[in-house]
Amino acid sequence: MKKILATLSVFLMMITNVHAQELQAIKLNEPNKSRGSAVMKALSDRHSDREFDTKDISLQDLSDLLWAANGINRSDGKRTAPSAMNRQEIDLYVVRPDGTYLYEASNHSLKPIAKGDYRKDVAGGQDFAATAPLCIVLVAQLEKLGDPTHEQTRLIAAMDAGIVCQNINVFCSAAGLATVPRATMNKNELQKALHLSDTQLLTLNNPIGYPKK
Repeated sequence: MKKILATLSVFLMMITNVHAQELQAIKLNEPNKSRGSAVMKALSDRHSDREFDTKDISLQDLSDLLWAANGINRSDGKRTAPSAMNRQEIDLYVVRPDGTYLYEASNHSLKPIAKGDYRKDVAGGQDFAATAPLCIVLVAQLEKLGDPTHEQTRLIAAMDAGIVCQNINVFCSAAGLATVPRATMNKNELQKALHLSDTQLLTLNNPIGYPKK
């Protein structure tokens, strides 16, 4: 059984590499930790936007956003977002017009996952979400928390995803970005597009852009 699982894992990695081979990894900028408004001002200004400018998000804004969401903020590898038992099970997938990337906090970079525009699958029938320059999809690796089939595991994953999502919302408020937290998405299509296993749970997503003028 272990040999079969190992073979399947290698096969899935090969498929992922084929789908992402034309995309390049993106090294993000060093996060600017002095930017943005005060926390209370950001909370006061926080609101949901469903209209977005078509302008691409700058590399610096994307770098700062991802670090604020769930980046490493201490030398021991702990994150800006707390997680149950420090299991760090929440992954961030950045869905852009050119393709989808996985945020790797360890080296603050984006790893190519799949070529193509999957924003419509993130929108899941709510077309406004597909007009954002990018979407961040939160995926929980349930096996990091214990039994993936256990209700408590899923509840903890949902809680941790909510914390990361709130980091995204507060940063966007402070930095002048438009976003809205969502649970709607075409999970079946995204599961296939992102090459997710049965123990990787799609939880929440945030379409993100500059406010529409």
